[in-house]
Amino acid sequence: MIGLFLAAPGAAASSGGFDLLQLLLQATGAVRAVLFLLVVLSIIGWYVIGYKAFSLGRAAAESARFLDAFWQAKRLDEIYQNIEQYTRSPIAHMFKAGYVELSKIQSQKQKGEAGSFQEGGEMDNVERALRRAALSEGTHLENMIPFLATVGSAAPFIGLFGTVVGVINAFTKIGQNGSANLATVAPGIAEALGTTAVSLVAAVPAVMAYNYFARRIRVLGAEMDSFTNDFLNIVKRHFLR
Repeated sequence: MIGLFLAAPGAAASSGGFDLLQLLLQATGAVRAVLFLLVVLSIIGWYVIGYKAFSLGRAAAESARFLDAFWQAKRLDEIYQNIEQYTRSPIAHMFKAGYVELSKIQSQKQKGEAGSFQEGGEMDNVERALRRAALSEGTHLENMIPFLATVGSAAPFIGLFGTVVGVINAFTKIGQNGSANLATVAPGIAEALGTTAVSLVAAVPAVMAYNYFARRIRVLGAEMDSFTNDFLNIVKRHFLR
């Protein structure tokens, strides 16, 4: 597939042409190292893209189902009993944390320990539980995403290094042969352009995927913030008046 980018002219007449893949495999050690690193980054990047697309899709779908169940339910304990159906939903995990904290407060009030809380402290405890869960879930959603940003920003520079090495090799051969004909210059220039092309193949999908996933995470984050406010309003109206 890499060979589709470029074919080196005037090389290996017996085989009818020398494609880029063959040229890079026979390139200098530095160019091989650059190519190997770019290929590894690209493979890992595509794995991350596939994994995050699946996990974020599951998170969004289960969060939507959880919110439907949440607003249709008449009691919070009904939702809590079925919470294991939404293991991929960050909003469900937030609800679980808030419900557990609310249950602790209710239990302490029934035991006559309400005096251990300052005025307004009960709501603060529930809110802190929700915020901690939201922070944890946000960190989980962003897992692996920075790698895509790293590939998108670093791959072109790695390719540029390979380009510089290829150009240096071309000028070195010119100096050794004392001439600047096409047969002397073409291999080094092809190495240079080849590493640039491979670096773009690695960087462009990573940047596009990073921007797409970042937007989806922002949407989920906004839904989590909205749920926090809704849950606190419900608790304030019905439980901690």
